[in-house]
Amino acid sequence: MNQRAATFNEIVTARRSLRAFLPEPADQATLDSIFCIAQRAPSNCNTQPWLTHVVSGAKLERLRSEMPDRFMSGDFTMDFPYDGVYEGVYKERQHAAAQALYDACAIKREEKDKRHLQFMRNFTFFDAPHVAFLFLPEPFGLREAADLGMYAQTLMLAFTAHGMGSCPQTALSFQADYVREQLAVDASNKLIFGISFGYPAVDDPANQCVTDRADNADAVFFHSQD
Repeated sequence: MNQRAATFNEIVTARRSLRAFLPEPADQATLDSIFCIAQRAPSNCNTQPWLTHVVSGAKLERLRSEMPDRFMSGDFTMDFPYDGVYEGVYKERQHAAAQALYDACAIKREEKDKRHLQFMRNFTFFDAPHVAFLFLPEPFGLREAADLGMYAQTLMLAFTAHGMGSCPQTALSFQADYVREQLAVDASNKLIFGISFGYPAVDDPANQCVTDRADNADAVFFHSQD
C-alpha cells in the first residue's frame, strides 16, 4: 500500500460520530479550507444540489438554548418523513449502536431519564462550537439527496483530516421551519439533517463509543463470470 492510500485509509477509519466537543471554535481559514474541499464531492451532472449553512457564535448559542424546549413542546416540522422501518439485521445494528453509546456513558437499560438526557444532547449540538445545516433545494428528490449524502461524507472526512470531529444528526431536521426562520433560509430549501462539529473532547466517555461494521462479504458482491 502506498502512502497516499495509507493516509486515506487512516482518515476514513478515524472518522466516526463524536458526541462531545471542546468549546474552542475553528478559525475561519480552517473552515474555508474544509468547506472548499468538500465542494469537490461528486453529483449527478455536476448539479451540486446542496446548500450548507454553518452556524457559530451567538447565533449558535441561541439555537442551543431554544431548540431543546421547542422539541419538548412538540414543535415538529420535518421536510422529509422519518418513516423508514428497520427490520432484521438493520434493526440489530441500530440496537447495537445505541447500546454501544449507552455502555460508553455507563447508562443502564432501566435508566430511562439518563437515556432521554443523552438523546436531548442532540439539540445542544453535543456542546460543539459549530453546526452545519444541509439543505436540498426544490424540486430535487431522492437522487439529489444521494448527491447531498456524498457531499456530507466528503465534508466529514475533511473535518477528520484537519483534526476535527463531527456527528451527523437527523434530529436536527425535526424543527425545519424554526431553523429556516433563524437562518433566513428560503422555504424552497428543504432541511435534510445537521452536522455538529468541532475539536473532539477526547477523554469524554461518549467519545469512547465505537461501532462495528458489517463484514465485506455481507455487503459487497463481486461479479466477474457469467
